[in-house]
Amino acid sequence: MTEPSDSAAGPDAPAASPPPTEPAGAASSAGDTPRPPVRTALTSPVAWILLLVTIVIGLASDLWTKHVAFERVAGDPVVVLREDVLESHKSGVGLGVLIPPHDPIEAIPNALNFTLVLNPGAVFGIGAGKRWVFVGFTVAAIAFAGWMFAKWTGPRDRWAHAAIGLLVAGGLGNLYDRITFACVRDFIHPLPGWKLPFGIQWPNGSDEVWPYVSNVADAYLMLAIGILLIISLKKPKPAKAESGDTPNAPPKA
Repeated sequence: MTEPSDSAAGPDAPAASPPPTEPAGAASSAGDTPRPPVRTALTSPVAWILLLVTIVIGLASDLWTKHVAFERVAGDPVVVLREDVLESHKSGVGLGVLIPPHDPIEAIPNALNFTLVLNPGAVFGIGAGKRWVFVGFTVAAIAFAGWMFAKWTGPRDRWAHAAIGLLVAGGLGNLYDRITFACVRDFIHPLPGWKLPFGIQWPNGSDEVWPYVSNVADAYLMLAIGILLIISLKKPKPAKAESGDTPNAPPKA
C-alpha cells in the first residue's frame, strides 16, 4: 500500500497562500536597476576645497595689490579714510581731491599703467553715489554664486568651482572696500592712450579704447563671468520626453 502524496489535499486542508508580491517601486525585471542618487558639489570635499582655496587666494591677492598700489604708485603712501570719502560725497567736490597728483607707473609699455583712482560706484564707475545699492547687489550676487555651486554644478565641475570662487572673491574684495572706505580703490589701467577708430567716443566722452581704471577684483569678476558663460553654453541640455510618453505608460503596440 502506498501512502497518499502531500499534494492530495483534503477538504479541511488550509488554502495555499498567494505568492509574495513585489513592493511598489521595485524593479520589474532583473535588468532594471534603481538609479543612483544625483550627487552635487555639496557632497564633494574636493569641490569644497577648490572653492574655498580660490576664494581665499583671490580675496587676499585683491586686497594685497590694492594696499601695495596705494602705498607706492603715488610715491608717498596714500591713506584713504572713510570720513574723508563721505565728506567729499556731501560737498560734491569728487574723490579726485583725495588722491595727490602723480604720474602713472608704466608697468608694460603701451599696454598697462598703474594709477590711483577712487571709484564711488560699481565696475567702470557705473552708478556713482549708489554705494548701498551696490552693497546689497554684491551680497545678492554672492548668495547666487552659492546657489550655483550647490545646485548647478556637480562634483567634477572643476572649472565651474574655480570660476564661482573667483566670482565670490571679486565680490568680497570690492564689498570690503565699499564698507571700509565708502568707495573702491582702483589702480589698473590697461591699454593707456589707445584711441577708438573713426572718432568714436564712449558715453562718458572719452575716446580711449579702455578709459576705465579697475582692480584685481574687477578682473576676477570678468574672468569668472566669461568662464561660467562658456560652461553654460557647452552644458548639454536635458533631453525632452516625446509627447505621449510617460514613465509608467504601457509600450505602444
